Amino acid sequence: MSLLGAARLSFTPKPPASIEESRLPQGLLLDLMLRRLMIEGQATIHGLSSKLKLTVPIVDALFRHMREQKLIEVKGMVGNDYVCTLSGAGRALASDRFQVSQYAGAAPVTLEEYHQATRSQAARVKVDRTLLRRAFGDLVLTDRLLDQLGPAIISQQSLFLYGPTGTGKTSLAERILRVYSDAVWIPYAFEVDGQIITVYDPVVHQALGTQPPEADARWVLCKRPCIIVGGELNREMLELRVDQATGIYSAPIQVKANNGVFVIDDFGRQLMEPKDLLNRWIVPLDRRVDYLTLRYGVKFKIPFEMMVVFSTNLDPYDLADEAFLRRIPNKIYVEPLEPAVFDEIFARLVASRQMEADPDSAQLLRRLCLSGGRKELRACYPGDILNIIEAIGRYENRPVRLAREELERAVELYFARTADGPGESSGNGRGRAGMI
Repeated sequence: MSLLGAARLSFTPKPPASIEESRLPQGLLLDLMLRRLMIEGQATIHGLSSKLKLTVPIVDALFRHMREQKLIEVKGMVGNDYVCTLSGAGRALASDRFQVSQYAGAAPVTLEEYHQATRSQAARVKVDRTLLRRAFGDLVLTDRLLDQLGPAIISQQSLFLYGPTGTGKTSLAERILRVYSDAVWIPYAFEVDGQIITVYDPVVHQALGTQPPEADARWVLCKRPCIIVGGELNREMLELRVDQATGIYSAPIQVKANNGVFVIDDFGRQLMEPKDLLNRWIVPLDRRVDYLTLRYGVKFKIPFEMMVVFSTNLDPYDLADEAFLRRIPNKIYVEPLEPAVFDEIFARLVASRQMEADPDSAQLLRRLCLSGGRKELRACYPGDILNIIEAIGRYENRPVRLAREELERAVELYFARTADGPGESSGNGRGRAGMI
């Protein structure tokens, strides 16, 4: 099934034909049109319809109301379309409305519509080991790990990936999105208590190339989002943000992740304390709703409809108590590699990079990685060490061959030494474990 076809089956927003059908306050729409005209200087009815993502009948009704109030002047015609500009009184009112908010983009949808759309687009997936093997095809994973991931993905409940660093937790988390075969509608913005809160963000949302012309233009058809945050996560990112200079609200990061996957990488190493994040989300994870507050104290309910993935190399019980861990029903330990899996990762990487290698290179690298008191094989080791070997070859301006001397030199560079002797790697291997 195509992405577009799947989106139509779950939910398709219909454009409102009148101000009443939009269920938005007329004053809010008038303010939008005033600000848009102030920015444009002059515009046509169809041009305003395109910029505000409103149907022509709605813009025409607003135009006629503003003309009656002498807020707008007609400068001419382009075919059957009016060319208009603000009158002196209109410019004064627009300037006044700019002091409240400078938002002049796509008209919002109602909060109720956003709730309904988000619920109707909740992910429902059917996966088995074969599908997962295909989705995670660029990683080398055991059947046991796939069989743990499958039920967790089907449940669409939160997931805790934990284990030693460099075992591939981030690589797993960011590929979960591959199991989805549909698309979702994301609004440019929604309205609460007369305030416009922006949602669609081209930085994190990937719009499909062709938008259906029959759908409400206030919505954007996108791939399901996958947002990954790491140590930079702080409390402010989880709350409504308002730009004091423009008065424009921006939805917090978890709202932008609705109907998708939200990965908190390196959990426990954020700018905010783990317990603060856990206390903030204990209700959303349990009830799938969150609560946000406008700057003047009005609180409202918002959907929390996503799969949250926590990834950490710390002990879960050092990060959270049992009450919170109970709300994360899926906990998967991503363990160090078995020798056969390590060798397969190495072989894939060597083949993909078209490198020459001695027949026993994988076994030799494995022994080198386990020398000096190290006891575990990590998925990041082959790729990281091959990167070093390639860099040495470029530095010395010569072809690379994976022989004993090359591997020993790279391993010596890779693993840090401590006062007690060789230690773990100086790299972290994040996001590339087992990749080809």
